Amino acid sequence: MNLTRAAGRTMLASFFVVNGAKAATKPDALVADAEPIVRKVVPLVQQVAPPSVANYVPEETKTLVRATGVAQVLGGLGLATGLGRRLSAGLLGASMVPHVLASRPAKGATAEEKAAARSVMLRNVALLGAAMIASQDTQGKPSLGYRANKQVQALSREVSDQKKQLEKTAAQHKKQLAKSTKKANKNANQQANEIADTITGLFS
Repeated sequence: MNLTRAAGRTMLASFFVVNGAKAATKPDALVADAEPIVRKVVPLVQQVAPPSVANYVPEETKTLVRATGVAQVLGGLGLATGLGRRLSAGLLGASMVPHVLASRPAKGATAEEKAAARSVMLRNVALLGAAMIASQDTQGKPSLGYRANKQVQALSREVSDQKKQLEKTAAQHKKQLAKSTKKANKNANQQANEIADTITGLFS
């Protein structure tokens, strides 16, 4: 199963490495397709992102295409080698979002152009989905959320057990105290009766 996962990750990573290398080294071929998306996405990112981040978002389409290519190469290598595997897969998924948006059929496109665009979009959506699945793959190991939940449950059980033990100990002490008090009262009454009998004997 682990070999199958590794082989699947390598095949998925190879696509991103090859296409990312093309985008990073030859961005001009992709500028025309990316331009409409860049005009829409960049202003949105600049509005939503903190100023410290927004100021570094490049507005030039060629620069963004190249940056996306570099991200795909790095993410693909990380996914294939297993170094920062889930983070790399998340990076690849993020890099596919502009591609999905860019592959939508343009307004006024012919039926053939729409069909071709639809085919590319389906491929991009599939790659985005694969990257998202890879980012959630824990290789059979429990996720951090699951382990944290189990830890909370264990602590809750421990607290509950300690509470029961304290209640049991308190009940035992209470019972023992009541028994001691009863015995002390009995002894005191007995001594009082003996003293009373003694005094009565002196005056009889």
